[in-house]
Amino acid sequence: MRLLLCMPLLLLSCLEAQDPVLRQGRGVPAMVQAINYRGLQYLAQTQVADGSWPGGANGSGLTGICLMAMLASGEDPDFGPYARNVRRAVRRLIRDQDGETGHMTGSGHGSMYHHGFATLALSEAYGAVNERLLWLDSDVPEEERRSIGQALDLAVRCIVTSQQQNPWHAWRYSPEGQDADTTVSGTVLMGLLGARNAGIEIPNKSIDDALGYFRINTRSDGVVSYQPTASHGDGSCRAAIATLVFAMARRKDLEQYQAAAKFVKSKMGDSIFSHEFYHRYYLAQALFHSDFEAWQAWNRETIELLRQRQEEDGSFSSNHGLAYGTGMSLLALALNYRLLPVYER
Repeated sequence: MRLLLCMPLLLLSCLEAQDPVLRQGRGVPAMVQAINYRGLQYLAQTQVADGSWPGGANGSGLTGICLMAMLASGEDPDFGPYARNVRRAVRRLIRDQDGETGHMTGSGHGSMYHHGFATLALSEAYGAVNERLLWLDSDVPEEERRSIGQALDLAVRCIVTSQQQNPWHAWRYSPEGQDADTTVSGTVLMGLLGARNAGIEIPNKSIDDALGYFRINTRSDGVVSYQPTASHGDGSCRAAIATLVFAMARRKDLEQYQAAAKFVKSKMGDSIFSHEFYHRYYLAQALFHSDFEAWQAWNRETIELLRQRQEEDGSFSSNHGLAYGTGMSLLALALNYRLLPVYER
């Protein structure tokens, strides 16, 4: 392991220069594999018996983030080294869900953040995790069990219902919110797009209306506002979110996409001071989908940064706890594997 961590950056550059290989998710840099292995070991060892993870962001969103990190590198979700952790996490998401409304909650600021990440995680687990094995080693009563498909369908229903009740046709901190912002809306919309990618039927109007909210918040210079009436500020993280949702919705034809993508690229070398892990998670995906060569350069620097920041036990320290920092850091590097459907170009 020590040899992997000391691998010269020159070799990483050579590996990443192989465009056709990387575009198909092969030739993953050894440094990424080492960081990922240590991070997954930490997450596996610190998962609570009920399937959750401790931390300031504890809840379904954190469970979803850690679950996606465990699925991202291609380990067998049913029989691989983290299979039990995966099953526990999926069961936790299902048990955290309100059986009537479909809402999945969590502690901290904004339950719809949690719901968005949890929905995206369920969409990645759907079809990948064997439903017949999901509840085998569980003492959960039969009447409290749902399939991943049933849980995902309920989660989508919650998102669509919330949007239909919202004057902006987007989302805020709670399902009943009557205002909206681009950060919560981006997280929730990614859950919706992930579910559509997994085969769940999503009303076209829901996607179009949500993209409409991002369009009115995107200026011609690519700066994206928090809310239509709020000061724009720098907005580079919000521009990354907008770039990603436009790309995932297959609307690269929009002038707002082109403007946001250009702005993101102009800011990719800037230091991240606010919401670091959240920002890096979205920046990785925005660059990957909008400018592959720019992502390659950013990825090389990020690999080295995260190598230096990773603790001896494999974790990453964040204001929202170690599990959050670790899960989000691994997902920022997961594009090197290109195995989660949401990471496909």
